[in-house]
Amino acid sequence: MYFSRRLAEKMFILVGIVIGFAAAIPIGPVNVFVVSQTLKHDYVHGLMAGLTTASMDTLYCLVALVGFFHFRFDIAPYVGWMKGAATVLLIGLGVRLITQSAKTDPPIVREKQTIKPTRPIFGVIFLYLSNPTVYAFWIAVAGTATAHHAVSGKGWTPVAFALSCGLGAVLWYLILLRYVARHQHRIKPITFRRLLLFMGVVLIGFGLFTFATIFV
Repeated sequence: MYFSRRLAEKMFILVGIVIGFAAAIPIGPVNVFVVSQTLKHDYVHGLMAGLTTASMDTLYCLVALVGFFHFRFDIAPYVGWMKGAATVLLIGLGVRLITQSAKTDPPIVREKQTIKPTRPIFGVIFLYLSNPTVYAFWIAVAGTATAHHAVSGKGWTPVAFALSCGLGAVLWYLILLRYVARHQHRIKPITFRRLLLFMGVVLIGFGLFTFATIFV
């Protein structure tokens, strides 16, 4: 038991990287939004969205760890409002993608980009702030990590663990967005528009599902 505890304490950075990488993989509103930024604009826009996602994961993980040791979160009274905001945001983003799918060409056949790469940052932030499941996930990670003695509440350990989770997310988005950007030039205009349409429908689906969970 003592040996396993010491081993966990020494490997917490590797554990954090694995958790951050794995947490970023599932297909959800954030990943759909990040990929859509790469497809609609370019690699830089997608990367800005991906790095913002990793930064938010780092922040949420750190806040969850600090809160786990010093106080308890109670977001239950606000979950309904957060889900309502998420519903509006997801459906709005989905409708925007569907609208753009009818008139948007791949970036390689467009003129010089006019959209600032800072815009995806705000999109990701709003998606995170309105998604209560993100809070619940990182609180669960904090509880599991502390229960298995992978992270303690002393010194720099919580910060290092949170940063390692963020690094794991960065690695995922570097791989994902590099792949999308590398194959972007092979996408025909009609296929490109269909991809945007599909992602728009997916985001609206996530929005409707989120709305339904308000009453569950």
